Amino acid sequence: MSDIIIKEITDVKGLKDFVNATRQVYANDPNWIQPLMMERMDAIRRDKNPYYEHAEVAHWVAYEGGKPVGRITAQIDELAQEKWGPNLGHFGFFEATTKDVADKLLSTAEGWLKARGMKRMQGPWSLNTAEEVGTLIKGFDTPPVFMMPHGRPEYDGWLKGQGFDKAKDMHAFRLDLNMPVPERAKRIVKMAEKNKRTTMREVDMKRFDEEVATVLDIYNEAWSENWGYVPFTKHEVEHGAKALKPVVKPYRTMICEYDGEPVAFMLTIPDVNHKIRDLDGKLLPFGWAKVAWRMMNGKEDRCRVPLMGVRKKFQKGPLGAAMAMWMIQVSQKNVMDRGAYFGELGWILEDNEGMISILEEIGCEIYKTYRVYEKAIG
Repeated sequence: MSDIIIKEITDVKGLKDFVNATRQVYANDPNWIQPLMMERMDAIRRDKNPYYEHAEVAHWVAYEGGKPVGRITAQIDELAQEKWGPNLGHFGFFEATTKDVADKLLSTAEGWLKARGMKRMQGPWSLNTAEEVGTLIKGFDTPPVFMMPHGRPEYDGWLKGQGFDKAKDMHAFRLDLNMPVPERAKRIVKMAEKNKRTTMREVDMKRFDEEVATVLDIYNEAWSENWGYVPFTKHEVEHGAKALKPVVKPYRTMICEYDGEPVAFMLTIPDVNHKIRDLDGKLLPFGWAKVAWRMMNGKEDRCRVPLMGVRKKFQKGPLGAAMAMWMIQVSQKNVMDRGAYFGELGWILEDNEGMISILEEIGCEIYKTYRVYEKAIG
């Protein structure tokens, strides 16, 4: 067996190996979908992702026999430390083919964080709450939906073997869109529909930048007390909005208003992974044409709700729940009219009882669970 070599990555060629490490990791996993190289490079390049403006990040790739067989990042996020403590370091993008590879990668990231004075190591955050969070611990029998992580069943044991314990679990819920809406859910939605002070509208694409600012304002307030929350910066919002604009459609992006003030929103996007599964991460020579046709032909199939928020003053009241269900119900109908049959909603924190109750009320069920781990390192 060849020696395992851990190499810190500082150039574009190395970053491509960083992305391609998953080819070896999931070589025998029929549910793995290799992401588009262009999209992943946009997430991990310092000159592309504004996350790097407020974080110090190191990337490593594990090589064995000249092939990339694992990867990891370590990062120190100034905004996360302001919110969650000055000695908190993160790791992310953790993937490994074997326990030996995993041990070497985790030890390397830990050493880097300890050398910079960190006392706690937490992750995977790849790279923050707006991107991929945690590693899969339940639900390996289905492919990952767009912008959600995957994982191997061995990871939980490998991480615990390195001294990591559970910090928090998150759930993804699935919804069979063809299942009738429960009668109780319909009655709750009518509470919002009949309230003369409450209205719902589609996002106005002609005022896209203004609408993004509105959504950001609701999100930052709604999520401010949630575990792991770090506020989006202006540049991060602009970067995310630019990336998502091609897949944002008014009929599945809703804003609720109360007395004319925006107080809740929900974003639904297509499951891009489902549309690129056969491309093996490559847009050339003809992959780009396939993606363009699949995205533009007007048909929906699988969707995901990555972001939803309700202002704090409505979160614990019946009207807040009613608005959330209302947005889900309208978006559900709109995508079903275009052929959609599957919806994923998540991730949802395991102790977010209010949102879990809402999702269960409309017929959703947990089908995947992700875990963030933590370890004292100093």
